[in-house]
Amino acid sequence: MNARTHPHATRTVGSNQVGMRQFNERIVLQAIRLHGPLPKADVARLTRLSMQSVSMIVDRLIDDGLLAKQARVRGRIGQPSVPIALKPEGAYTIGIKVGRRSLDVLAMDFTGHVCTRDVLEYAYPDPDILFPALESKIARVIDSLGAHADKVVGVGVAAPLWLGGWRDFLGAPPAALESWNAIDIRTRIATMTGLPVEFAKDTTAACAAELVMGQGRGIRSFLYLFVGTFIGGGLVIDGRLHGGPHGNAGAVGSMPLSIGDGRAPRQLLHTASGFVLEQRFVAAGVPAAAAHDHRALGADVWAVTERWLDEACPAIAMTIAGSTALLDLEAVVIDGEVDRQLMRELIRRTQGALDRIEWEGMVRPQLIEGTIGADARAMGGAILPLYAHFAPMHELFLKD
Repeated sequence: MNARTHPHATRTVGSNQVGMRQFNERIVLQAIRLHGPLPKADVARLTRLSMQSVSMIVDRLIDDGLLAKQARVRGRIGQPSVPIALKPEGAYTIGIKVGRRSLDVLAMDFTGHVCTRDVLEYAYPDPDILFPALESKIARVIDSLGAHADKVVGVGVAAPLWLGGWRDFLGAPPAALESWNAIDIRTRIATMTGLPVEFAKDTTAACAAELVMGQGRGIRSFLYLFVGTFIGGGLVIDGRLHGGPHGNAGAVGSMPLSIGDGRAPRQLLHTASGFVLEQRFVAAGVPAAAAHDHRALGADVWAVTERWLDEACPAIAMTIAGSTALLDLEAVVIDGEVDRQLMRELIRRTQGALDRIEWEGMVRPQLIEGTIGADARAMGGAILPLYAHFAPMHELFLKD
């Protein structure tokens, strides 16, 4: 069955029999997505559906090509169980990250595995260059799916909410980014592809990837920080992604750092973003891209990197403390588009800065390394159509 016209993607959840059937199917799919392959008995326990209902739903989803039986597992007690798993080729989505330094396009299968990806790097996102390139890259990524290309259910886009902003920060020509103010990315890509398009702030999408496929599986409430060209974040409350009324929750890059000298306070992004490290590398005669790979750890540039860490980590710690006082966070997850060893050093030094903060009246949150890395934003974008089509409407991020 063509996933673009799959009944699970087009019905509306309601109180009628068809709507309830769809809701229960989505509950079952979500339980298996978040907890891995499960025998029917465990699906029934997690979803609180009857065993008879689960058996009928699972069989129907197997017939629809969305689930598959795995080999029997013999336990110590009772009959062998048959785990039920998501079928990778059951459906596909396209994830797009439109960033201030690069464009990423990837295809993701029904289990969340990235099948193929394509990247375009640039100094700043000129829409006259970006959209023609995007159209060709989407076509190439879909064509790479071969016989499964007709199972693409939608496109998810992760992008900054104000792509035309930070013009001076990026050194773009005066008029180069102004046209973004009149562009609806979601509509433009929907017209380009003929597919449904979901949109989220780039770091919110990255947070969604961590929530569904990373550390978020075991944490109920956390602030997510992503260090890329800039620094941004997302927010999860009670196991659900919280976007806020303007879709901008977790925008830590805009957090003011101090107001004590009478001047306008600098924001976190002016201290802790990758762009600051890029600028310092360029001033030292090192390519800007070195800020985002292993070269940042080299002996010849370590003094530059360490100075950035010495400034960034206390600033991040202050942001964490302020956020915790307001939100009572269980944890803070930090990930980014930097070398993993550098990310761990950033976390270690931020822990040290947190040690020096007065926590009276607050409970200090755990500080945890994220697991997705540079692909988090594009993968988070690809997750959005999966949830629009296959997750229960009222429990987008169902937790046990």
